[in-house]
Amino acid sequence: MQNTFLSGYLLLGSFNTVLFLLILFATFFINKKMQQKKISFTLRMIVSIAMGLAIGGAIQLMAGFPEKPSDIAWVKEVTSWYGLFGNGFMDLLKMIVVPIVFLSIVKVITGMKGKGLGKLTAKTVAMLILTTMLAAATGIIAGNVFDIGSGMQLASDSELQLREVTTIVKTFRDLLPSNPFAAMVNGNVVGVIIFAAFTGFAARRMSAKDNENVQAFIKWIEGAYSIINSIAMTIIKLMPYAVTAMMANTIASNGLSSVVLVMDFMIALYTSVAIMFIIHLIIISLNGINPARYIKDSFAPIALAFTSRSSLGTLPVTIETLMEKFGLDEGSATLTGSLGANMGMNGCAGIYPALAVVTIANMTGMQMDISFYVMLLIVIAISSLGIAGIPGTATIALALTLSGMGMGEYFPLLGGIIAIDPILDMGRTMLNVNGTITTAITVSKR
Repeated sequence: MQNTFLSGYLLLGSFNTVLFLLILFATFFINKKMQQKKISFTLRMIVSIAMGLAIGGAIQLMAGFPEKPSDIAWVKEVTSWYGLFGNGFMDLLKMIVVPIVFLSIVKVITGMKGKGLGKLTAKTVAMLILTTMLAAATGIIAGNVFDIGSGMQLASDSELQLREVTTIVKTFRDLLPSNPFAAMVNGNVVGVIIFAAFTGFAARRMSAKDNENVQAFIKWIEGAYSIINSIAMTIIKLMPYAVTAMMANTIASNGLSSVVLVMDFMIALYTSVAIMFIIHLIIISLNGINPARYIKDSFAPIALAFTSRSSLGTLPVTIETLMEKFGLDEGSATLTGSLGANMGMNGCAGIYPALAVVTIANMTGMQMDISFYVMLLIVIAISSLGIAGIPGTATIALALTLSGMGMGEYFPLLGGIIAIDPILDMGRTMLNVNGTITTAITVSKR
């Protein structure tokens, strides 16, 4: 009974579990001391990531580098507790995503003078598509340079099946908020943006007929925005603490053997991410911003994206960074940041499906020529819009791309790659967010 209580309920059935919990609390203490000594937020984030890497590596070492870490009871206990602190933090961030997006867009529209919301939206979507196609081209080149998939049979899972693919038309229609409250609940941020825009323009239109009530509504919006922004700042201060737990959790949860199996793919992906990151920096420099300063100022959302693997969860930090560090107004920061977190993702919708298609083509001996690559870029561009607001972004993007290329039957061949998806997703998500910031800065300068 006692063992069941400790292991089954408290998840403290092993000395190792208690040990690594104490180690995590020690990192919290270190972070608190650094905060008290006014050490910069960026440096604290770097230290937090390093501590997370060290702890995750130590867990793997003590467990004997198992193929499936989750099969070891104490490792599962540790990762569950670490998930409480890491994923719990992300839940708090996600809690404020919808209120921030809705309130800020309504606030800006009701107060804007001569600003074109439609023009800003069009430029943002166009930029996101362009950079995603560029990312896909980078993935194609890297895939061929590393010759990933040639002469190799990736571990397949008979239970691994291609998700049912929804047509692009239906996907676009689903973005329309037939029920705005359902859109808020389901995290359909594009739907929230649409509803907020209608609300804002209606308030502007009605101000001439019922100015007193409209002004009261606007005052309420401004007050609510100030409150939710204060909540966001409070949550963001907890980021260095959560980053350690998230990084350690990712490393501890993935077996070394599974990583070795698809090492070529992982190297190709992270090489592509690095190249695309440099391209982003070139675009940033063309907008008159020093790349070194950019990296310093954008480090918080980029680091959070890398450790949390959630573009949407990072959104409040992204918006705050765009306003505070790069001087974007609330409307531009919120709109561009929100769209970038829900469509045109350079990593998940660009590089990843491109590499996967090249891998399958090499594994099956499929002929790849110019027409094949052009078709792949077109399919990826369309699919990058179709995944907006859908959970499991990378898998959905992959499914849409494979189906669009007529390669859906080969999806099970990617079982080995999907097995280490969390490690791949770190780089992908970081690039997603960096692409969003780059896009936001670029369109705001034009």
